[in-house]
Amino acid sequence: MSARSNPPRACIIGWPVQHSRSPLIHRYWLKELKIEGSYELAEVSPEDLPKFVRGLHGAGFAGANVTLPHKETAFALCDAVTDTAAGLKAVNTLWFADGRLHGGNTDVAGFLGSLDQEAPGWDKGLEGAAVLGAGGAARAIIYALKIRGARRIFVINRTLARAEELAAQFGPLVEALDFSCVSRALAKAKLLVNTTSLGMSGQPPLAADLSPLPADAVVSDIVYVPLESALIKTAKARGLRAVAGLGMLLHQAVPGFERWFGVRPQVTPELRALIEADILASL
Repeated sequence: MSARSNPPRACIIGWPVQHSRSPLIHRYWLKELKIEGSYELAEVSPEDLPKFVRGLHGAGFAGANVTLPHKETAFALCDAVTDTAAGLKAVNTLWFADGRLHGGNTDVAGFLGSLDQEAPGWDKGLEGAAVLGAGGAARAIIYALKIRGARRIFVINRTLARAEELAAQFGPLVEALDFSCVSRALAKAKLLVNTTSLGMSGQPPLAADLSPLPADAVVSDIVYVPLESALIKTAKARGLRAVAGLGMLLHQAVPGFERWFGVRPQVTPELRALIEADILASL
């Protein structure tokens, strides 16, 4: 029997990868939607990645997720990529079509889906947005904000040179600042997004004075362990709308599942409760 005749398989490729909650998410959907298939962990070292990716189809995989540190290398291995992946030069989702390996980046869709669900209307009149951090996650967030019509984006990073490098990729829409200028940026921002690891379990908290933010601002943090970072708690205490990172994790998984298993799943309260329980049990 050929690999194509077997139930579809997918996996997440990372190094390390044991911490990933993607299997819990995708296996939940497989069970709920009564789809015969599997989702597995694939711990693959950087030197073994090209061989592993080229062998995916022959091993019966419909595709894969890609996490750190492989997103840029996986991008280079694809035969075709989506416009979003091309803009970010990184992929986190792989699938096969017409005998070719395709790559996409669903981080943008995950971020937007999370904010749309938890803070409806957040992008109306988005004159200014502030993004903390200047890594790969920040690049995806800036790309998303550009799509939604942000008129000015401040990238704030401890190392100004990294923020300037990122800003140069997006043109005059983006202004690079260091943390000494954070108050000025927040005063002009309707949205604040933390893309750094500050506030993550085991990391120092993000110490931020949110008082300059307008009263109708939204605060978002891509950190999801703990479920509510210090930044999110501070925002809520000030009465601001706050969106924690778990939603982005859940929403970014939707397009890949649809590609591999043929059904578009939903981010439901039941799924969120399952992942929240798993996170709380790990702390």
